[in-house]
Amino acid sequence: MNDILFKHFHKPGLRALAGYEAADVGGYQVARQMLTSKVAPDEIIEKVKQSGLRGRGGAGFPAGMKWGFVPKVSADPRYLVVNADESEPGTFKDRELMEKCPHMLFEGIHLAAYAIGAHLAFIYIRGEFVQQAQILEEALAEAYARGYFGRNIFGSGYDLELVVHRGAGAYICGEETALLDSLEGYRGQPRLKPPFPAVKGLYGGPTVVNNVETICCVPFIVGQGPAAFRKFGTEKSPGTKIFSVSGPVKRPGNYELPLGTSLKTLIYDVCGGMRDGHELRAVIPGGSSVPVLDASKVDIALDFESVQAAGSMLGSAGVIVMSQRMCMVRATLNLIRFYRHESCGKCTPCREGTYWMEKILDRIEHGMGQPGDLDLLLDLCGTLLGRSFCALGDAAAMPVESSVRTFREEYEAHIREKRCVVRDAALAGSR
Repeated sequence: MNDILFKHFHKPGLRALAGYEAADVGGYQVARQMLTSKVAPDEIIEKVKQSGLRGRGGAGFPAGMKWGFVPKVSADPRYLVVNADESEPGTFKDRELMEKCPHMLFEGIHLAAYAIGAHLAFIYIRGEFVQQAQILEEALAEAYARGYFGRNIFGSGYDLELVVHRGAGAYICGEETALLDSLEGYRGQPRLKPPFPAVKGLYGGPTVVNNVETICCVPFIVGQGPAAFRKFGTEKSPGTKIFSVSGPVKRPGNYELPLGTSLKTLIYDVCGGMRDGHELRAVIPGGSSVPVLDASKVDIALDFESVQAAGSMLGSAGVIVMSQRMCMVRATLNLIRFYRHESCGKCTPCREGTYWMEKILDRIEHGMGQPGDLDLLLDLCGTLLGRSFCALGDAAAMPVESSVRTFREEYEAHIREKRCVVRDAALAGSR
């Protein structure tokens, strides 16, 4: 089921401008039509609002509503920034979109920038994405040569410049205000909100920040209409979503499916089930920053509301699958190491809390856990949740808290027996 974003991904040459403009793909026709016929920008915003498109970067905020927050009159220039700083463990969908079809992203940028009145746009791409940045730059050069960026694009009288900006590889720069600080040349750290970027963002001007997948949905919505987008998904979570599946399944990878598809269908039908010798034990459904669910939740629908009702979050839809062979203590330690390393250090709860959580989990994993460590971990989680400067503190605490609460017996066995009973049992079974 690849009816929107992945529909043409099997076609050779799609990365090049000629491939994107091929008759059966029809790329740039929507942007060309909207700009040359001088459709009112508010009409585009209204279509996006009616489609119900929610941000695909993790927060799930309605994209059209965000665009509508940009002031109609502003003395400062307006900007569009595409967040391509995809750094969440378990999430790798934007990378494929940029690799396979950079011009679809560019066409979405045309429409989004025109809708908010921006004449300068940026793609802020993760520093480690060297190949993807080169692909974008080559495609952008091709688009500029054809007159699709710069002055009077498509002969419409509308000017738009686009810059591909490579970050330095910091997870915090996926947070929109830290991204803006980094783009301005400062150390990437989150800003106090309000004011929100839509009112006062890049260089103090009104700015919309959307991630790659969100922007890529826009040509379809504007071209086919909101109703066509709403044919997929649920009432409150319309459209399709790219699910990045990793872990011991037979066919891991990116899959575009309607929101509301069940987790069971994704794992056992789309991904071919668990690899031989593995049984489903747990799933983190929305990238590493959301609460872990045990296998009993496998029937849940993968949409924003259903996943939240089950005790987790859809987030970026990076579905991390875990089997009965995996030690939850070690897995959680790996996650908190990431967040401790990536904490920018701006606020005490996050800086100190992630440090101490890693320290406690490390000693439990290595057989030096102490009575009371689990309650101390949960207390630390409570200190971070809702109390850090940005969402990174929550992102660090939620998987730890849920892992300890859901698999407490395994943690207690680690402390009591000073070893991993799960890993030892798996090793014994493989002999």
